[in-house]
Amino acid sequence: MSWRATVLTLFPAMFPGPLDHSLAGKARRRGLWSLDAIDIRKYAPDRHHKVDDTPFGGGAGMVMRPDVVDAALADADDGRPMVYLTPRGRLLTQERVRGFAAAPGLVLLCGRYEGLDERVIAARGLEEISVGDFVLSGGEPAALLVLDAAVRLLPGVMGATASGEEESFSDGLLEYPHYTRPAEWKGRRVPDVLLSGHHAEIAAWRRAEAERITRERRPELMLPSPDFSTGLL
Repeated sequence: MSWRATVLTLFPAMFPGPLDHSLAGKARRRGLWSLDAIDIRKYAPDRHHKVDDTPFGGGAGMVMRPDVVDAALADADDGRPMVYLTPRGRLLTQERVRGFAAAPGLVLLCGRYEGLDERVIAARGLEEISVGDFVLSGGEPAALLVLDAAVRLLPGVMGATASGEEESFSDGLLEYPHYTRPAEWKGRRVPDVLLSGHHAEIAAWRRAEAERITRERRPELMLPSPDFSTGLL
């Protein structure tokens, strides 16, 4: 049975979009995964297909209605992880992506406007995920990122299994530098160790470079991970 993705969105025409190309597109055509983009508006009870309303307590913008969104979620709820894409969610990590890829599939809810009525999040136990410390116009671009990250880890999608094992975040570090032919280019030479043929020395160099780059660019990745299960950070 293939890995199933369902995206609940106000803009189903945005899918599959870039997921119809490269590795993800080839894998979908081979039947390794499937994608359904469901228009949330079809669950609106009125003839105008209204999905939002003004926020209680006042304030700018509109809020997605709980009754409409819950009806859409009910149709998609079959035991797969259900994720609401929002800037306030926990930051997406490669470890969580591996968990999504190991599941039977994924249900992604794309927010719009000022967000979603909190009661739906609580009632459905939605997992709130953010793809970065920035704000998008909606959850659709974030959903594309999540799906691309998960699909490439599905069995049979990547040509070489090692490609997924030796890359950024696979062991908590950013990836080491890569080089290919020619050995010298514009006065810059490939590091001698990579031409030596000594596999142990190459592995040690790559590990050291990964640690150096991580310390320089993402030092927080080298800190102990917070333990959310105990509530201690």
